Amino acid sequence: MTRRTIRTLAALATASLALTACADNPDTENAAATAPAVKDPLAITHEGGIAVLDGETLKVAHTVALGGFNRVNPAGDDRTVVVSTEEGFRMLDAGAGKMTDVSYLGAKPGHVVLHGDRTILFTDGTGEVNSFNPADLAKGKPAGRQYKTAQPHHGVAVELKDGTMIVTLGTEEDRPGAIALDRDGKEIARSEQCPGVHGEAVAQGEVVGLGCKDGVLLFKNGAFVKVKGDRAYSAVGTQAGTDASPVLLGDYKIDPDAEREFPSNFSLIDTAANTLKVVPMPQGVSYSFRSLGRGPKGEGLILGTDGKLHVVDPQAGKLVNSWPVVGAWQEPVDWQQPRPALFVRGDDAYITEPATKKVHRLDLSSGQVVGSATLDATPNEISGTLAAH
Repeated sequence: MTRRTIRTLAALATASLALTACADNPDTENAAATAPAVKDPLAITHEGGIAVLDGETLKVAHTVALGGFNRVNPAGDDRTVVVSTEEGFRMLDAGAGKMTDVSYLGAKPGHVVLHGDRTILFTDGTGEVNSFNPADLAKGKPAGRQYKTAQPHHGVAVELKDGTMIVTLGTEEDRPGAIALDRDGKEIARSEQCPGVHGEAVAQGEVVGLGCKDGVLLFKNGAFVKVKGDRAYSAVGTQAGTDASPVLLGDYKIDPDAEREFPSNFSLIDTAANTLKVVPMPQGVSYSFRSLGRGPKGEGLILGTDGKLHVVDPQAGKLVNSWPVVGAWQEPVDWQQPRPALFVRGDDAYITEPATKKVHRLDLSSGQVVGSATLDATPNEISGTLAAH
């Protein structure tokens, strides 16, 4: 995915992007059909729809009208973005700027996980898991693999290269852990030592980490291993992993009674040593669940409320750089409300700035903002395609 291109800064500095929604306009649809495919598409949600931007110039190439609160994730190929809508998972052809006929409908579409050549969708309202090869999206709806949990819950699933599938256990009231299934769907491992299981990440060597209210549950070498936090309530929910490091980057919360905790520490989970290290953010700085990412060399990335992108050396367990990007901000209590969000692709970090309706592109090799653009609508979530170039 890493790429290095010559950037034209003057063009980026003057870019002004219109987000007027119009997917129902026949002229717009015809234009989308004849327009050249977008290079390295970005998808940015806003009230009323999704803007598709060129990842290099940051110019809006397409607009898609779509009501309700929508979420976006990479689908795993070079054109498609998964959109979580009120009806379920739908696929956006970001290259062409239009929704496709491929969908996985069901109440409360939840986590989207990419690992290896698999994309895994978990529908919270039904407990349905759909796993497929994203390369097959070019031919329509992939055949894929299906699984259904015993009861619907806010969960997640990961499929490993050998066909092993890790799936959370739970109900609407309680989520105690996870099971592992072989390629034929037979249970091969189980752990109910992960209260409030939420979120996942995969580290080097295909070690899966699941967040718990008291640390992290790992799946490695065919078995579950618990890594506890340093206190009774040591909640890890959002994690970011990479094949380049055995260390997972996670959030870290310590107040079980908070309506919305503003974490001042983060966690580093060493999946080889089975340890969890708590690292403080700079004084007075917190972050949100849309703040975590990983760079091309395995470095951790955290977008802080001080407006800086903080770089973490996962092996040394410390912050090594802090690069200014946006103005200082505060996380809203309502998780659906806009706040600066981070999307990382290769050497590029894309950061939204709702307060100024901007999106910025930062070069991770230099720490410099190499492009910014102003939007006509307030950006919320940001994602894009992730296929290698």
